[in-house]
Amino acid sequence: MGQQEVYDLLKKYKKKWLNARDIAKLLDASFNTVVGNLKRLRKAGFVLVKKAYQVVEPAGRRLVYLYRFKK
Repeated sequence: MGQQEVYDLLKKYKKKWLNARDIAKLLDASFNTVVGNLKRLRKAGFVLVKKAYQVVEPAGRRLVYLYRFKK
């Protein structure tokens, strides 16, 4: 699984913000592989990134990064 598969998936879901776990599930790939590929795509400027908080029980909330295809 490489950067191209992640790029194609983000292109398919252009309007949605996805986190790395969602992308890994959709591609049936490991989380760490997806994170590495997203890091390379982010450095190259192919994806948009934003920070968000996800509600987690019982801890409260956790910081997650959301990714989207850059037009």
